[in-house]
Amino acid sequence: MKQTSKIKLAYQHIDRENAEDPNKETINDLPVAKELVYGQRMTEALMQYFPEASEALKLAARAQHICRWQIPRDRFPMDRTGYLQWRTDLKKFHADKASSILYQLGYDKEVIERVSFLIQKKKLKRDEETQCLEDTICLVFLQYYFEDFLTKHTDDKIISILQKTWAKMSPRGQREALALDLSNKAQALIKQALNA
Repeated sequence: MKQTSKIKLAYQHIDRENAEDPNKETINDLPVAKELVYGQRMTEALMQYFPEASEALKLAARAQHICRWQIPRDRFPMDRTGYLQWRTDLKKFHADKASSILYQLGYDKEVIERVSFLIQKKKLKRDEETQCLEDTICLVFLQYYFEDFLTKHTDDKIISILQKTWAKMSPRGQREALALDLSNKAQALIKQALNA
């Protein structure tokens, strides 16, 4: 099987899983599974910002949130410790799900292990591909989810989250974030976060 057709097949399997998401987002007046949309946005953003991405990085981006709804936030204590445990469990869950699909499709052990490594965001700031994935995650959040996020939280909380997000990004990712076409309010909050 050719590499190009193999990754397309992997995308189809990941998308099929994510299409089961009961949570919907309206796209062109139609309800679409949220994680299906998210995975496709991750691929589009990765190809826009990091067209040199390896096959493992492309697979990790597509599977970043695979079946996320199966481990809901409210299954964990609603405090900082509970949140961190939820995030840790999710990373392992997503990595295992992706690994299972890739194994079934006959991917090499080396590729499967690399995808798992990236999805779990190991060695952030030290591994170039992990950093590319994190940048893509942050850029997708800012481009597609930040405006809605603004309406649900106080400015102080948003500024704090922006500062944490910015700290995770590379200089390249930060430059791309500043070039996004965001609302005046969103841009003002980013400016406040960076100047604080």
